[in-house]
Amino acid sequence: MGSNDVVGLDRIRRDMVPLVGGKAANLGEMAAAGERVPAGFCVTTAAYASGTVPAERVVRAYEAMGGGRVAVRSSATAEDLPDASFAGQQDTYLDVEGADAVVDAVRRCWDSLDNARAVAYRRANGIARADVGMAVVVQRMVDSATAGVMFTADPLTGTRTRTVVDAVRGPGTAVVDGSVEPDHYTVDDGHDPEEVGGCLNRAQVVALAAAGRRLRTLFGSPQDVEWAHDRDGTLWLLQSRPVTTLFPLPPQDLPDLPRFYMETGHMQGMLRPFTPLGLSLLQQVWTRWWSGAEDATDPDPLMIGVGGRLYTDLSPFLRSAVLRGRVARSMDVYGPRVRAAVEHALDDPRFAARPGLPFSASAVLRIVGGVLPSAALGVGYALARPRAARASAHRAVARLRTVRGPGAGASAARRLDWVHGPAFDAMLGRDLTAVIGPVFAGIVTGTVPAALLGGVATKEETDTVLGGLPHNVTTEMDLALWRVAERARTHGDLFTRTPPEELSARYLRGELPDIGLDAFLDSYGHRTAAEVDIGVPRWREDPAPVFGTVANYLRLEDPEQAPDRRFERARAAAEATLAELGPRAVRSRPVRGAIAVFLMRRSRELAGMREYAKFAWLVPFAEMRRQLLLVGADLADEGRLTGADDVFFLRVDEVRAAVEGTDQRDLVAERRRVHRRELRRRTVPGTLLTDGTDVEATLPAPPAAWGGLPGIAAAPGRAEGRARVVLDPAGARIEPGEILVAPTTDPGWTPLFMTAAGLVSETGSPIAHGPTVAREYGIPAVICVRDATTVIRTGDLLRVDGATGTVVVVDGRADGTG
Repeated sequence: MGSNDVVGLDRIRRDMVPLVGGKAANLGEMAAAGERVPAGFCVTTAAYASGTVPAERVVRAYEAMGGGRVAVRSSATAEDLPDASFAGQQDTYLDVEGADAVVDAVRRCWDSLDNARAVAYRRANGIARADVGMAVVVQRMVDSATAGVMFTADPLTGTRTRTVVDAVRGPGTAVVDGSVEPDHYTVDDGHDPEEVGGCLNRAQVVALAAAGRRLRTLFGSPQDVEWAHDRDGTLWLLQSRPVTTLFPLPPQDLPDLPRFYMETGHMQGMLRPFTPLGLSLLQQVWTRWWSGAEDATDPDPLMIGVGGRLYTDLSPFLRSAVLRGRVARSMDVYGPRVRAAVEHALDDPRFAARPGLPFSASAVLRIVGGVLPSAALGVGYALARPRAARASAHRAVARLRTVRGPGAGASAARRLDWVHGPAFDAMLGRDLTAVIGPVFAGIVTGTVPAALLGGVATKEETDTVLGGLPHNVTTEMDLALWRVAERARTHGDLFTRTPPEELSARYLRGELPDIGLDAFLDSYGHRTAAEVDIGVPRWREDPAPVFGTVANYLRLEDPEQAPDRRFERARAAAEATLAELGPRAVRSRPVRGAIAVFLMRRSRELAGMREYAKFAWLVPFAEMRRQLLLVGADLADEGRLTGADDVFFLRVDEVRAAVEGTDQRDLVAERRRVHRRELRRRTVPGTLLTDGTDVEATLPAPPAAWGGLPGIAAAPGRAEGRARVVLDPAGARIEPGEILVAPTTDPGWTPLFMTAAGLVSETGSPIAHGPTVAREYGIPAVICVRDATTVIRTGDLLRVDGATGTVVVVDGRADGTG
């Protein structure tokens, strides 16, 4: 045994985690900062690596403390760290007394590194067993009069300016194990605590909150603190670990705080975190689209990234005396919870009305004089000549398909210059302008008739008119994939029994029979799930998700459920509804009815174009990705990155720095670690304040719909079937007749619709991709069903009503799977 196998807490600092583990490192740092921490020592990872408890040194350290009762706690090297707390995963032994008992408790703590809880936690957090060492902390027990747990941020709402304390009489284990209902206290920074009672007095609550703020400052992040008052009333801090479940904070260095942010990535089917380069490029797409400036940097941006998600700053609109009254109504498209959060913010004095508009006069002139005229002209042309407008849009996309970056031998700097210059010019230039006219016209014709016919036609009727729409590029893509599956039927066993990943590898090696996939990928290979993130591989690079969908289609045995027949039934229902609704509308409201009928007829020619703008700009986007991979490959060859796709974990300026000579490997490793953490996050705040508050979490829970889960009606119809909960479409399997339950959807998900009987999603909008395509296939869809992927389990029998926006769990899982 070495001299560093047992170390006193007074000698430990935070940079000693590899030797003493997270818990001991934090305790040592607290003691060094002057906090009152029970005396003790640490049996280090060096001892654990030797495999034998250094009994003599442990006994000597225990006796040097004066013996008596001690707490023996694990302190693993992956424990109490910013991304993984391991709270309660390894064992703790309290009231241990006697040298032999202490040595035995240390040994049992070692053994707990591989208990079922710890193994499952490591697996869930992607932590390898070989990367974890075990240390053990031995501390003098505090004879507690009161004890408990303190969070220096509200764990339920995420508010960083609030301290939450739970306290009980006696030892704090009753709080941790939930055996006793504790007294609860909250203290907001800069304010006195609320009226106190229970086992703590006001002075104790104030002192605890002050200690919590000190620890938050010391460690630079919100802390989960265990504490105790001894019989003399002295406060002892027993341990402090980061609160690892909080959603990251928005920018703190902007003027005019607080800010109110709304998560908008879900409108593009994007709830997973963006890669850093993907987020920065999408922000530039937005900024350059509206400003036309090549330098798209903005010191106070309208769109920001938080936790890798895309948020829009609504604060200027909430504070505008001219616009604030319209903001809440405009949120209906995002769902009732977002609207309720916005209405709550309108009552917050921090967002009080101010004179004027949220834009400068120059910005208004730029938008009015630049984007709006061309959009208005395009809409008018499309309404007058829909076929010609569609043809013009198709020609524009054909031109975009010819966009190519620098060829072989080009330098990384030249490729990056092309991505940041000519590629943006092509993606956001005249060809996209040619597309947006029929796209906007499609949105108008698809949404205005319902408003004109209120009281004359039901929402179900106006939605039915939008079923089976032609000219939707996403529907056309899915039907093209169905035709690929039809050609694959002669090789059914190959495509249904071989894993999609293996099929993908064999296809890329040219080892599969020709089923028409080359032609499909020529047209649609630039697409994928989460496709607005340039850091996500396209189907052309990895067609495994395509093969997974082909296998799903091959399992469809009922010819009447074939996608082309379902689409045709939806088309026929739409035409029949329009034929019946038109005369009724004109009889009831001659002028408005006639306008509505005209728009509904035009919707059959234009509303399907709603998907085309995104499809168009993703064409050069895929070439930009190809060029960036070539940049990454060059940088990897030069030792500044580890692999080509590391380039997507840098922002644009950081890629530029790498091209100019900076080694970015350490930065990429850290970014990948954070990205993996965010990929595991199941819930993302829909609305967020600067101090981290999830606004929806502060609101009263909505009344439960009788007999069901409330949501928003997004595609008419009713269906009953077993649920299939899918978190990622890659490799997902949807049996014919199942109800797809998903966190969100984008065009990369829609091939799954073709075997599904219905759709339930946690986010979305009636005009977003998923509901649009669901209407065209004639399958019912209910969106904005809170926690659907958690509350509903695979195998549950669901009844989905796309007209009323409700989902009923008829009974639990029939197959016992989940």
